Amino acid sequence: MYAASLPKIAILLGAFVQIERGQMVLDDQTRAACTRMIRYSSNEDASRILNRVGMENLAQILQSERFRLYDPEFNGGLWVGRDYSDAPVWQRDPLHQISHGATAMQVARFYYLLFTNRLVSPKLTKEMKKILSNPAIEHKFVKGLEDEPDAKIYRKSGTWKNWHADSGVIVHENYKYIVVALSHLPQGGEKLAHLAEVVDDLVKRQHRLPDKGDTH
Repeated sequence: MYAASLPKIAILLGAFVQIERGQMVLDDQTRAACTRMIRYSSNEDASRILNRVGMENLAQILQSERFRLYDPEFNGGLWVGRDYSDAPVWQRDPLHQISHGATAMQVARFYYLLFTNRLVSPKLTKEMKKILSNPAIEHKFVKGLEDEPDAKIYRKSGTWKNWHADSGVIVHENYKYIVVALSHLPQGGEKLAHLAEVVDDLVKRQHRLPDKGDTH
């Protein structure tokens, strides 16, 4: 599905793979640009970082055997076929012909691989998680979890017209879980906020510590 700004997580991965390869340097300027790209969804910074990574390089990274975050045998996945300016499309998603695409499964795999230290080195993983934390845009999943102040959220969303996407890892004291939603709905932002609230309540019930009086 078209996912607007959510595939900026793919650009983040591309940057950190290039950093790991020694093709980019994680200096203060790069770290700040990546943080603005994720937390504030800065299109200018996303385009700048993408152009440093290279769109062809990013496509190869996403399709590589190492990551398989875009896999044509499994309905595609994360795809960035143009930057976030008015520049022309470089290459559309080979399966679905969209410029910024995602599937819920591959977005979930991104977070799973990140939190199991399978994307980049442990040191760079820590940096990526820090960038994904403390979201600055308080809508959708963040709004839905506003009554859970102790929950830590690692997150990236996307919005364009009626396309509403959100994704992330929600960390509570004794459990954490991945949640991803892609939608094409009017008032989708409000619906995703409600979804986050319901999912969190469901997961919380599954991990509820038994009361002293419970017999089973």
